[in-house]
Amino acid sequence: MTPNHQDTTVFNTRFGRITALNEQGIIRIKSIRYAYSERFKKPVAVEASLSSIIISPGKTPVCPQALSPLVEKMIGATPVESFEADESTQYLSITRPQIISENEKLPVVVWIHGGSHEIGCGDLATADPAEWVKEQHIIVVTVSYRLGLFGFLGGNEKRPANLGLLDIIEALKWIKNNIADLGGDEKNITLLGQSSGGDAIAHLMISEGVEDLFQRLIIQSAPLGLRHKRQKMSAEFLKKTEVLKEETDVLKMMDEYKAFVPSVIKYGLKAAMPFGTQYGHFPLCKEEDSVEMWKKNAQKFDVLIGLNNDETAFYLKTSEALNKYFGKGLGLKIMDKTVEKTTALIYGNPARQFARNLADAGGNVYLFRIHSKLKDNHIGAPHCIDLPLIFGNESAWKSSELLKDIPWSRIHENGKKLRALWAEFARTGKISDTSERPEILELRKM
Repeated sequence: MTPNHQDTTVFNTRFGRITALNEQGIIRIKSIRYAYSERFKKPVAVEASLSSIIISPGKTPVCPQALSPLVEKMIGATPVESFEADESTQYLSITRPQIISENEKLPVVVWIHGGSHEIGCGDLATADPAEWVKEQHIIVVTVSYRLGLFGFLGGNEKRPANLGLLDIIEALKWIKNNIADLGGDEKNITLLGQSSGGDAIAHLMISEGVEDLFQRLIIQSAPLGLRHKRQKMSAEFLKKTEVLKEETDVLKMMDEYKAFVPSVIKYGLKAAMPFGTQYGHFPLCKEEDSVEMWKKNAQKFDVLIGLNNDETAFYLKTSEALNKYFGKGLGLKIMDKTVEKTTALIYGNPARQFARNLADAGGNVYLFRIHSKLKDNHIGAPHCIDLPLIFGNESAWKSSELLKDIPWSRIHENGKKLRALWAEFARTGKISDTSERPEILELRKM
């Protein structure tokens, strides 16, 4: 590592010369390409070159996607002017403390974003890890990968399944091979995934080709209740979108694919997340073998898994149409019961069973649940409420509808304690009984 001038640092790594930005006690390395891909092809790793100079792109690369009105409302507007659509979205960014002792190796947390395997990227301001990195003296790597039509729909030779999952595996290989040159411990890597990102990393536990790439997982709000019997739905969706596979205008693809999304009525709740990991296609086993595979691998990984108490309130209690009829009185009681039942079906019961299966097979597993504890917060602890707790960054969340009834001081107070616990798990694979818990957290060792 050599200082270049006041605002930058140059790292001489086995991958090449990497220029990083110095920023208020942290170092940022933005958008390193770890692999390339052609449309519907497997990723190919970028070759290392000691003489190469790694230059970050001017705009943040993001997989082509349609904006979600609900996410824009509840979390915040996406600064589309700072992003650039790129089908080959194999990039990662690194945030680390500016000062590290000469022989120090920091634990590495790898962030796999959510978004129903359809939207998002690794470099959103609402998941900026700077605050966590400074507080806990860790390294956080954020990963972007292919989504939607490009990454999580397939099923034949011309359009393979699970390409987004293969992208993530390539990112993990890059991290394993190169993070030591940037101050990280390549033997202490924790995957952190939320929502569909949690689903992805849970399935990485039973994927081929991941040996020694990570040691721990933090799985937040994974919709594991939607993982079953998706084959017919995926096959129908694949067939209907064949007409789009050669389209050169990716924005046109994003406009048109929605006409082919499977019906929720026909396929049930799982059709609410039409893209996903697909069993029976590389690198995954058949669905009927999945539970035994998780049990077989249970002792290889430390696992922290859980959810927010009112996950589906994010979708149900924010609907103006539903609130018109179910916003008060008996209607509100029906709404509350619906949130409770659907949260249990999609998130809670599957997380508990997942944890129990691993624990029964000898795994080291913790199960958590995040509550609201605020009497005047009608939405409770919905999907995504864990994001500001883990990442902080008040300025990015100031316009969020999700937090409109919650003082930021409360988010910060509980978040700082939660970040300390999650960092403790990333360092050691354990959470001490004497470590301070935030009041919103229910946590137990299985």
